[in-house]
Amino acid sequence: MRGVVAAALGGPEVLQVTELPDPEAEPGQVVVRIRAVCVHPADLAATTGRIPGGPVQPPFSPGWDIAGEVVAAGPGATDLGVGDRVVGMIPWYLTRGTPGGYAELVAADTDWLVRLPDELDFVSAATVPLNAQTAHQGLSLMSPAGGSILITGASGGVGGFATRLALRAGFRVVAQASHDDEQWVRGLGAHEVIPRSVDLASVGPVGAVFDAVPLGEAAAAAVEDGGVVVTTRPTPPIDPARGVRQEVQLIRLDRELLAELVGQVASGQLSTRVAATMPLTEAAAAHRRVLAGGLRGKLVLTVG
Repeated sequence: MRGVVAAALGGPEVLQVTELPDPEAEPGQVVVRIRAVCVHPADLAATTGRIPGGPVQPPFSPGWDIAGEVVAAGPGATDLGVGDRVVGMIPWYLTRGTPGGYAELVAADTDWLVRLPDELDFVSAATVPLNAQTAHQGLSLMSPAGGSILITGASGGVGGFATRLALRAGFRVVAQASHDDEQWVRGLGAHEVIPRSVDLASVGPVGAVFDAVPLGEAAAAAVEDGGVVVTTRPTPPIDPARGVRQEVQLIRLDRELLAELVGQVASGQLSTRVAATMPLTEAAAAHRRVLAGGLRGKLVLTVG
């Protein structure tokens, strides 16, 4: 099979298309023929070595979120069978590229995967697992729900899911949108949409901040004393005198939650969007496009 590996640490130029052995399903695994794999900022971070736990030594394959069809099942893989359409998240924080999703075939633990509803196409499905679970798990750190919340990066994958989920949890949502992308964020239902250029110290104060970008100190300026700030990466500490609780949301795979969120996207309860698709063989060009910025939605690599 063909796959894409990072042959060294560096920019997009380190990604190479190469022939790899076809994987075999071990006990509790299935082999998935990949139809779509999402390009995440985490993939770009992996190739440059800027990831929690330190750099992975090349060669390795990037790729977290995959969608495709089961073509083989190993012993004990009783809940998924050949021909099933599936979507899932490779827990890259554990596999560290062995495997990664940038490949034509992936041997995946069945716990990483859920069945893909017929109403949802492979490309859209591949945008869901990492971002939607991060959004849901981050909001769960803000218990009890309700009150006001500022969501930064609401135009993005995590922020967009967080906006919809926060509304359903009963928050009054102030959502920060990228330049000229306010209309899409309004369509998510946010009570108030603010542009990226706004000084967040003038917003609120709000009881909670989901800093999905993250912006760090700029976003923390909006939270009230005694509130909570959840970020997707570590940020500078907030003055302890303010009594603000800081939490860092690090993804954890939750199959039951994933199935629920995928179902909600399929039924239209949650929204996702795809900016563009590119062939798997153009992964390096895809990374350059993500680095250039300005995408509205996710970039997805397709196979076949």
